[in-house]
Amino acid sequence: MTEAIDVDLCVIGAGAGGLSVAAGASQMGATVALFERGVMGGDCLNVGCVPSKALLAAGHAAHHARSAHRFGLDMTVAPADWHRVREHVRGVIAAIAPMDSVERYEGFGVRVIQAHARFVGTREVEGGGVRVKAKFVVIATGSTPSVPPIPGLADVPYLTNESVFELDGRPEHLLVLGGGAIGTELAQAHARLGCKVTLVEAARLLGAEDPEAADVVRLSLERDGVTIREGVSVKAVARGSGDAIALTLDGAGGVETVEGSHLLVAAGRKVTFDGLDLERAGIETDKRGRLVVDARLRTSNRRVFAVGDAAGGPQFTHVAGAHAGVVIKNTLFRLPAKAGHSGVPRVTYSAPELAQVGPTEAELRESGTRFEVLRWAYAENDRAQAERTLDGFTKALVAPNGRILGATVVGEAAGELISVWGLAIAQRLKVGALAGLTVPYPTRAEVIRRASGSWYVPKLFSDRTRAIVRFLMRFA
Repeated sequence: MTEAIDVDLCVIGAGAGGLSVAAGASQMGATVALFERGVMGGDCLNVGCVPSKALLAAGHAAHHARSAHRFGLDMTVAPADWHRVREHVRGVIAAIAPMDSVERYEGFGVRVIQAHARFVGTREVEGGGVRVKAKFVVIATGSTPSVPPIPGLADVPYLTNESVFELDGRPEHLLVLGGGAIGTELAQAHARLGCKVTLVEAARLLGAEDPEAADVVRLSLERDGVTIREGVSVKAVARGSGDAIALTLDGAGGVETVEGSHLLVAAGRKVTFDGLDLERAGIETDKRGRLVVDARLRTSNRRVFAVGDAAGGPQFTHVAGAHAGVVIKNTLFRLPAKAGHSGVPRVTYSAPELAQVGPTEAELRESGTRFEVLRWAYAENDRAQAERTLDGFTKALVAPNGRILGATVVGEAAGELISVWGLAIAQRLKVGALAGLTVPYPTRAEVIRRASGSWYVPKLFSDRTRAIVRFLMRFA
């Protein structure tokens, strides 16, 4: 027998976006049903943001110990015990998991159904022997690793972010296919933990980022021992000698073969809606299979919303959380809230970190926008000097009237600093607001104030200003 229930909201997917909608709506008095066919917390908790940052932390710890000579210390680091590293990663996941658990959400009053869901009507969803009729439905099904159609790839064992954290032993030679954020982070983490790493990228490392900032990260990876092959395509994958995996590469230097013990595919993410039976709810997709959504995140079925990766915007956990707020305003309070992505920051958690908010310098030039570049180097920051973390800079892109259009930070704690620039962009602030900011000394946040203050240097330290000061001093 199928159980039938009526609710205000039905959420499909218990990742970051789905959980945020379910928690917020239920605590505001709405009745909520939540479907999840996998584990609670979705990719971010189990195979994405959390485990990758935990692995990176282990790699950074090993690196800091090996480079302690910077501070007049001598330390030795034993080869990484991969079992203990893996237990560290699992421990971090386990510490956070209760926040996303079935028990916690049932405590909020959410009906959690751990089963695959599919539409059976315009506002009806069924799965696990339960049919849910809802006033509104939210699709929060996330994304999965994209696997390129390379000849031979399907015939060899390969890793993705969904499996790399479960390795029993340390890879002897990790081949990383893809030089985006995921590939860059995991390449560096493994290199710092003692693995030989070769990263292959068809275009340019961190190609979506400011090239000057990406160069800082590239040099850091190379110092860590990562071999970076840019501008080469993978023509084929095959079994190599013994248990090795062989990549056939084609680039400016011709065709060559590179062998490794493990292959990690980090070629982006894809969104699919297989098994949801969208057509039964009158939900349209475009030629690429993406949901057709409006600015309010509504699908062609105005009673069905999409959040996070499913909505087709930037694929970040913090975007999914922001989408949840938009949906709650639209559904619970009938407010025509819209999703905006112009001020959304993004971070590559390499060492040093690379963070961006707003358009890059190249994007502004391509659009014909007039702007000026303000910058300040980490090497001119006293905190960075004290901690010997000198690589990097902050760069602000400023309109002729002084309004901040975009910003890049590459360096230690860039992910923390970028939010200040993001707030300035979201509030349409001018550089004066940040130039006048009082920040604690010594902190890295001074690079923001100093870069902003450089806007006024040509005006303040000019012949005209000196003449005015000399004139006024006559009457002092």
